[in-house]
Amino acid sequence: MRSSSQSSSQSSPLRGTQLPQESKATKETKASKESKASKESSVSRESKASKESSVSKESSASTLFEERLKKHMDELKWLYAELYHDEQGKPDQQALAYFLQVLRKNAEERSEELKAWDHQKEQNPDWYRKQDLTGMMMYTECFGENLAGVRSHLDYLKECGISYLHLMPLLQSPKGRSDGGYAVSDFRTIEPELGTMEDLSLLTRACHEEGIVTCLDFVMNHTSEDHEWAKRARAGEKEYQDRFFFYDNWDIPNAFERTVPQVFPQTAPGNFTWCEEAKKVVMTTFYPYQWDLNYANPVVFNDMTDNLLF
Repeated sequence: MRSSSQSSSQSSPLRGTQLPQESKATKETKASKESKASKESSVSRESKASKESSVSKESSASTLFEERLKKHMDELKWLYAELYHDEQGKPDQQALAYFLQVLRKNAEERSEELKAWDHQKEQNPDWYRKQDLTGMMMYTECFGENLAGVRSHLDYLKECGISYLHLMPLLQSPKGRSDGGYAVSDFRTIEPELGTMEDLSLLTRACHEEGIVTCLDFVMNHTSEDHEWAKRARAGEKEYQDRFFFYDNWDIPNAFERTVPQVFPQTAPGNFTWCEEAKKVVMTTFYPYQWDLNYANPVVFNDMTDNLLF
């Protein structure tokens, strides 16, 4: 036993000796590494929590949309089939599927502020029927020069008791052929002199914070002849000609003219215009540079809905 103990003692070179102490620099390096690791761990946890929160919000918004869609699906299918159906009266399934895709996409892309606004209005779906809204209709350039100018004068609107702000057409339209903004050439761009889509978002957000509902005079029934669809129709693309009312000759247009009233009988008489590029007649019930959209075509309905919700 004695020799075994001696052997054990001899085999441990550190036995009976004092270990060297860590230098100050070594301790600081170690502490720095531990601190960095702790921060990285904290950042990782925060990043994970942020991602989980984001996923949760997206899931919540998606769930809300799906719940509303489920609630109104039967009515939606019935109404859609009233417009677009086959010989048996059933809805155009391909067009309906695309329409639902448009709704779902735009619901998912809405900002968190607008989703919260949607949820608030969902709790009181008849809010717009009440008589507690005081409205003001305005041309942006006449009131504040541009959208930023309107936003800077919201205190005045509040002082006047305004709770509903109706903005007249402000989307891009050709100079000299705009019909006061009603001949839209781009449904997704603000007239540059008035601002940008970001300016419109900022104004809307500021209005909501003040309890003011916003409304945009959105032109649904026609486009400018400078709109992309009209340009492609003039170039002879049938897909885009089908988005308007084109006729090979004047027979049908002349038959319409016998009974269809005129919007501007003095300044723009007639409801149809000859399109030289396409060698066809196109329906233009307002001005010759405003082409009527053909809502008998489900593509028009679906794509204009997409523009409306953009």
